[in-house]
Amino acid sequence: MRSLRRLVPVIVSVLAAACSSPAPPATPAAAATPPAPTTPAEVHAQALVVDTHIDTPQRMFFDKTFDLGARHENGNVDIPRARDGGLDAAYFSIWVPSSVTGPIAVKRALQLIDSVHEAVRTHPGDLMLATTAADVREAARQRKIAALLGVEGGHMIDDDLGTLRDFYRLGVRYMTLTHFQNNHWADSSTDRPQHGGLTDFGKDVVREMNRLGMMVDISHVADTTFADVIALTTAPVIASHSSARALDKHPRNMTDDMMKALAGNGGVVQINFEVSFLSEENRLAQEKGGGVVAALDRMSKICKGDEACSTLETARITREAMDKGTLPSVSWEAIVDHIDHAVKVAGVDHVGLGSDFDGATMPIGMEDASKLPKLTEALMARGYSAGDVTKILGGNILRVMEQVEQAAGRTR
Repeated sequence: MRSLRRLVPVIVSVLAAACSSPAPPATPAAAATPPAPTTPAEVHAQALVVDTHIDTPQRMFFDKTFDLGARHENGNVDIPRARDGGLDAAYFSIWVPSSVTGPIAVKRALQLIDSVHEAVRTHPGDLMLATTAADVREAARQRKIAALLGVEGGHMIDDDLGTLRDFYRLGVRYMTLTHFQNNHWADSSTDRPQHGGLTDFGKDVVREMNRLGMMVDISHVADTTFADVIALTTAPVIASHSSARALDKHPRNMTDDMMKALAGNGGVVQINFEVSFLSEENRLAQEKGGGVVAALDRMSKICKGDEACSTLETARITREAMDKGTLPSVSWEAIVDHIDHAVKVAGVDHVGLGSDFDGATMPIGMEDASKLPKLTEALMARGYSAGDVTKILGGNILRVMEQVEQAAGRTR
């Protein structure tokens, strides 16, 4: 007890000294938070740039010599050019023509999905498979490009919800309900009306996608199908690669009323770069030759079912026609016009990018993924703030991905 009493003054002295010691200097706020970006280059570099539709899997599957990691002279996307353009994440499109149906379509879809998984496996330093918004952010932290999966055409599930679930298990996080033709349960925008929108099974597909946490994509669908989806869905929906019908009357594009409805749903329209979806003059000229659908069909026969060949050749022939003046030329600034229109109609929180790289004809000046920074420069030149541009480049689609994930959690 006496020894304890002797220690009391010492303990009190130590505590007093500790309490009187000066606090460590505060860390300056500037050291903890990076300065806000101001120039277009800074904004583009700090943003998460997400493209919701590239068709490169066709090249990866059909052309066994194609290396995604090498720089190519043709096509629109490879890892070097994606790096040059600051592309942080891309949805690789799993596309099988809607004329190919049944088990064959399912098998081809699985092969295309496998080609993306293989690209990630063989390029581990550059690519990371992603299924969530958190994955996209983690990939960016690791300085990798996030590879995501979207199925372009509901015919690929072969009228089977089990196949839809299998696609989800393999990493697919959106499905475009139709492609250029109707399927057994939904009407397409470029086919004759058959169902008046969604059938009962089509509604079951939407409900199951909501439950799983798979985004419902309304690009390619008929206006009646779009209306049925908006009335039914319990989560935000997307148009993965569509533009504004007010500027170009192609039925693949969205009307102002559709954009407003999409905004009311919390969704986002991702602007498509295909020239005939950007320019009404170009579209009308192409329609005289049958349009995009007929061109793809012709080239598919010439290329004997090699869809990478048919899309690349269609793009090459169309671009040559623009260069020669036999088709009206379309400049990359038309993309900005469609973004600007969509923002004015739907709001800046509901617009993004869905290029259709490697699946369409790109406008002059947007030949490949390396040119994406031009969009940031143009938007800021038109008065868009750094924050708004960041939303358009990828922030909006990441928000929708998170909300779809949350809605699925509530459903489960």
